[in-house]
This record gives sequence, structure tokens and C-alpha cells, in this order.
Amino acid sequence: MQNTEQPTKLVAVVGATASGKTALSIELAKRLDGEIISCDSMQIYRHMDIGTAKPTMEERQGIPHHMIDILEPCESFSVSDFAERARECIVDITNRGKLPILVGGTGLYIDSVINGVDFAPGEVDIKYRESLHKKATENYGNLHLHNMLAELDPASAEKIHPNNVRRVVRALEILHSTGKTKSEQDKLAKPEESPYKSMIFGIDIPRDELYERINKRVDIMVEAGLINEVKGLLDMGVSLDTTAMQAIGYKELAAHINGECTLEFAVEKIKQESRRYAKRQITWFSKNSKINWIMLQECYNNVNFVVEFIKNILHN
Repeated sequence: MQNTEQPTKLVAVVGATASGKTALSIELAKRLDGEIISCDSMQIYRHMDIGTAKPTMEERQGIPHHMIDILEPCESFSVSDFAERARECIVDITNRGKLPILVGGTGLYIDSVINGVDFAPGEVDIKYRESLHKKATENYGNLHLHNMLAELDPASAEKIHPNNVRRVVRALEILHSTGKTKSEQDKLAKPEESPYKSMIFGIDIPRDELYERINKRVDIMVEAGLINEVKGLLDMGVSLDTTAMQAIGYKELAAHINGECTLEFAVEKIKQESRRYAKRQITWFSKNSKINWIMLQECYNNVNFVVEFIKNILHN
């Protein structure tokens, strides 16, 4: 049985895409006898290795990685689903005497685990979702869909632009599946007292250097066969409407494969969207006062210091 008298200890490594989280977390796992739990919203899907920057078996250096390759690309998976599965991993890792290390750039996933957020259940009704998208794209347009939301959930409609169809659809889905508005659901997803004694490290990196790393990474992904990876998903029948195919890199190359744009345009679009995503990640994590920020070079020049710092905090 897990020791309930003392809070479970864990470490988290967060930061923007391409900031160097994987390398640092593996080094920490080796030195702290830990195992890694991926907190990435796209690495959960099988057959999506290159575009999600999934660490290879060689890069993992024998360190067990959890929450990777657990779903097919056509399957749906909510934040609450992730939190439940990740907490099971934490219990398993801790019971074997290892240190759980959360690693990722999906801030909501990290917070859902560490802060004990209680999500109210709500099943996804695929047919209802498809009918909403059809109203917007084939029948009445975005404004009609937004007017539906304004009538049923005016508070959410006021916050969501009519052209943001994905968010409009999600708000209508919540109401349809739970009988509660999105605002009511947000109140239900309130943080509980965290059951963990955690140390969160964020990798800080100059913005221009980060963007350069992102651009280079995209070029490497394309050279490594990302186009064929996307073709493989399309050949498997994975719909463009799935969450998996909305991942950066996949939707842009799918458009190229379908003849909607040139490869050069698609690649530049991937770089642009990746930089924008990194900016959103930085904004999310900057609001968390519990994060201990360390500069990128310090991560590797002073790994021993970081390891000792973690040991002192977690064992006192």
C-alpha cells in the first residue's frame, strides 16, 4: 500500500517546445532513480513519433517512460482521463521505490495532476460534434453556431469569438453532454489540496534562441520522414477532424499532401505555429509561482547542483 502519512514526492520538468526538457529529465531520472511520466497531449498517440518529438529508445537511455503510445490516433482522451491515468502511474512508480518525474509542455496536463483538479465527467458525442461542424461549414455558417451558444450559454458566447468554431463546438458539447454550461463546469473543476510534495523546474531560454531551435527542429523532422508519417496516418483512415490530426505539423502537412499548398508553405506554417505555441506555453507557465526557473545552459553545466537541490527539498 502507498504511504498515506507523508505526501508523495515527485519532480516536474516543464518548458516550451524544443527547450530541452527531454535531455534534462532523463539526466535527472538517471541520478535520482526516477521514471518519467510524459505530460504531452500528443505523445499519448501511437504512430505519431516524429512530429511529436517522442524520445527514441536510444534517447531514453533505459529510463522507463509512461503515458506514451497509449492510444490510437482515432481515440478521444480528455484531461480528466489523463490525470487519472497519470496518477495511477505515480502510485505504481512510488510503490516500487522510484521517483516520479513529470515531463512536458502541456501545462493543463501538468496542473491537472499536481494540483488535484477534479474534473466533472462528460462523454464525447461524436455524432453531435459532427452535426455542429456541419452546421458551421456546410449549412448556416459560424455565426449561426455562435448564436446557438449565445442563446444557451451567453457567458461563454461572450468570451468566444464566432470564428473560433472549435471552442464554440466544445462549449455546446459540454452543455449537451452534462446539462451544465461551460462556466458551471469550470467551477466544478476546482483544485483540491495537492496530494504531492513536488518540485517543478522550468527551463528558461532566450526567445530568439528558442525560435532558432524550433525552426531547426522542424527541418530535422521533415528530413526524418514526417511527411511519410502523416501519409501513413491518412492511409490508416485517421480523420482530419480527430484531435490527433490537429497536432502542429500534421494538419499542415496533410494540407500539402491533399494538394492544398506547397511543401515550402507547409513547412513555414509549421515553424510559425510552433513558435506561437511556444509563446502560449511560456505565458501559461509564467503564471505559476511554484516553478523554479533555470537557464538552459545552467541545466547542463550545473546538473549536480540541480540534483542536490531536489534532494534537499524533497527529503526535508
